[in-house]
Formats: sequence, structure tokens, C-alpha cells
Amino acid sequence: MEFGVWTKGLATLTVDCLVLGVFEDAKLGAQGGSVDAATGGRLRKLLTRGDFSGRPGETLLVADLPGISASHVLLTGMGPAKQLHRRSWRKAWSAAAGALLRTRIASCAVALDRPEVKELDDYYLGRAVAELTGAALYRINDLKTARKPPPHALKKVLAGPMRRAAAGERGLAHGEAVAAAQSVQRDLANLPANICTPTYLAEQARALAKRHASLRVRVLDEAAIRREKMGCLLAVSQGSHQPPRFIVLEHQGAGKKLPPPIVLVGKGVTFDSGGISLKDPPGMDEMKFDMSGAAAVIAALTLAAQLRLPLHVVGLIAAVENMPGGRAVKPGDIVTSASGQTVEILNTDAEGRLILSDALHYARRFHPAVVIDIATLTGACVVALGHHHSGVMGNDQALVRDLLEAGQRADDRCWQLPLTEEYGEQLKSNFADFANVGGRDGGAITAATFLGKFTQGLRWAHLDIAGTAYQSGAAKGSTARPTPLLADFLLHRAAR
Repeated sequence: MEFGVWTKGLATLTVDCLVLGVFEDAKLGAQGGSVDAATGGRLRKLLTRGDFSGRPGETLLVADLPGISASHVLLTGMGPAKQLHRRSWRKAWSAAAGALLRTRIASCAVALDRPEVKELDDYYLGRAVAELTGAALYRINDLKTARKPPPHALKKVLAGPMRRAAAGERGLAHGEAVAAAQSVQRDLANLPANICTPTYLAEQARALAKRHASLRVRVLDEAAIRREKMGCLLAVSQGSHQPPRFIVLEHQGAGKKLPPPIVLVGKGVTFDSGGISLKDPPGMDEMKFDMSGAAAVIAALTLAAQLRLPLHVVGLIAAVENMPGGRAVKPGDIVTSASGQTVEILNTDAEGRLILSDALHYARRFHPAVVIDIATLTGACVVALGHHHSGVMGNDQALVRDLLEAGQRADDRCWQLPLTEEYGEQLKSNFADFANVGGRDGGAITAATFLGKFTQGLRWAHLDIAGTAYQSGAAKGSTARPTPLLADFLLHRAAR
């Protein structure tokens, strides 16, 4: 896909299609008005007939209008003009991109009226165009034997109108990299668990490191994990025939004096049956998505390498399968973490926090600037926030604020939950230093509280993506969240 910008002369642009926004009540925006004037009022006449209402998600393709160079005009609904904001703009372009891919149109110019500059400046306009185009282009990596649909014809997209072309072009380049990283996350998360095993994840990390000179990879097998005394991770994996893997993926950007590393820790449970605390059968197939945190870390390292960010970024992935079996860990078992702290496992389905605890302890050896773990950790977070926001908690408010702001800028939002000392009372155990669950109340918070016991002295934040990483039902599949959030976070750290 070729991306570029346009700044003026919309009616004379030599592209196959102009994409124009129409507000509700069939009202053309400023860009549409300029094209309408060039066509002698043909667009306005069409709208007054009631052929197009301007509702969000609605599109209409019009061909062979006089007075313009483009052979087509695609109208896309913007909703009420008074309610124009980033999300309605994104929805309009997303619907338009999907509609274009159902045609043989090869090039287009995006000419949607946009909100105020503070909401959508030239950089974020370019980034949104490229990101959303990439999302529309993505095709799920299914294993169907039926004939695949023909490839799309779209090859060139121009974004505008741009006040500062350089900022828009930078946004397009970054957006294209974010879209590529999202595809990496989607491809990994969508694979079935009999293909995407802990070993497979390690192989993908190795393949990624071969493609990018800035990346180094180290994979710890079961014997090496045992030498690291990761008793919590091994407790989760011991019921499965699939051996665990601990993946260390490092990006070191160019520069003589890089800042201390950013460590991203991903939960990589490639299938979560719940173990002895077996899950209910409905929806258990979706537990292949329980490695979405690991996929997001690999995606973030992909982006850092592709854009050659002047950062030191370390990805740590604890990859296991959680299965019942004769050797599986049992409720009531006590294990010793890599930190030396003991944990009473009251529920084997609270396994993500166990593997993350050993990974968080491993992060200390890098003397990191910040540590962020990403995990589909708790159903309680879905109950609290639904599927719109990821949960964020941490022991460093500045880091949490950075993530909140990155999510806002990237339209991949998270919401802060409290993390105060009272929640630790729920994790008390009569037999170990603490238990791995604290009851139903505040489940997302007590899970984070558990992780916090392994992060003393670290600047740490936790992203619970259980409600945002994938969709169920007819649209079942990975959403590639929170890759846009992490990308924005890394891009802003690099800019500093």
C-alpha cells in the first residue's frame, strides 16, 4: 500500500475516488462543498432526493460526476455535525475503507471534514488513515479450504487536507507500522492452540529477530526455567504435555547513550482450560486468546524494530499451556516463586498472575526505567469495564498517567482502577506468604495486588485486557488491542 498526502486542489486530484463526509440531514461538509461546486451542484441535488442520510457507518458510491478528475465519489456518513469528534471521524473512514475494498478502485483521496486540530492534528490524521486502512485490509488467517476471495484492488491512499504535510507523512509512516504490528498480534492470537503453542511462540520470536538487526532473542526451555527457580510458572505448565518457554526479546535502537530499558511483560497462556479448576465449556474455545498479552508484546517489539526507535525495549513472555492432568497443580498446593515468596494456589484458573509473577521478578535484572505487564487477566475486569476500556493499575502514578494519555491519543483507551493496600487483606493465607486469589469482590484489583507483591522498587503498571483483546460471537477474533496504546506510548517515549 502506498500512502501520501494532499493539501489542495481536491477536484483536480488524479485518483480513482474522492472520499467525502456527509453529516446527518444530508449536509455536506466543507470538503464536500468544494467538490459539489466543481460538479455544478450534482452532489447536493443527489442528497436532496434523500438517497443518503449521513448516518454513521453508511456509505454510497457515485460514479462519473462532471467537473472533477476522479471517476468516483464515495460518500460516508459522519453523524450529527455538532457531534463531530475523533471517534465519529474514525468510524466514517473505517466504513469508507471497508466499502472501497469491495470495489475495484485502486486509488483514493480521503477528504473528510475533521474535528478541531487539538483533537485530530495532521500527525494523528495521517496515523489514523494508515492504521484504519490496515485494519480494513486485514484478513483473518483462517484454515478454511474454500476458495479465497480475490485480492483487493486498492493500492494508493492520499490523506488530507493537510496543513503541515511533513507531520501528516510522519503520521502515515507511523500508522502503517502500527497496522503491521496489529496484524502480527492478530495472526498470533487467532491461531488455534494446537498450532500456537509455547514452542511456536518462541519460534516466531526467533524468526522476528532474524528479520530485524536491532532485535536479539533468548529462549529459556524448561530446564533453564527450572534453573531460574520460576516455581509459579512451572506449577501452571506441569499439567500439560506442551513444554513451557520463557522468551526474552530485546530491541536496542541506534544511539550511544540509550535510556534505561522499557520492559514489557506478556501473559502467554496459549490455552487456558482452567486446570483442575476447570472452566465451563461454553466459550472455552476462546481461551486460545489467553496469550493476547504475549502477542501484544511481540507486536510492540515489531513496531520498535520497524521504526528503529531510539529506545531499549525488552519483551518478556511467559508461555505455557494450562491443562488438567495427573501432574497438574491442585487447589491448596503451595509453590515458591522466583522471588522466594510462597503462594498458596486456591484456584488453578488464576494462572496468569502466577506466570507473570516470575516474569516480573526476572525483569529486575535489566534495571528498567519502567515495567508494564499486559494480560487477559480477569473476567472481573470485563464485569467492571465491559469491552470498551482496558483496566490499568500500578504503583507509579506518572506511568499510569502516561498510559492513560497514550490510550486517549491512540483511541485505544484504558481506565484506572484503585490499587490501595486494603485489597492485600483479601490475599492472606494461613499456610503461605499469600494466596493467588482473594474472592469475587474486586477481582481485577486483587489480581493486580498479587502482581504488585513482585514489583517493589520497580516503576510498574498493569494492563488488564481481558475485555478488549478479542471479540466473541459472529465477529470472533483478535482486536489487536492494546497494540495502538503501546505504540503511542513507545513513540512518545522515543520523542522525549
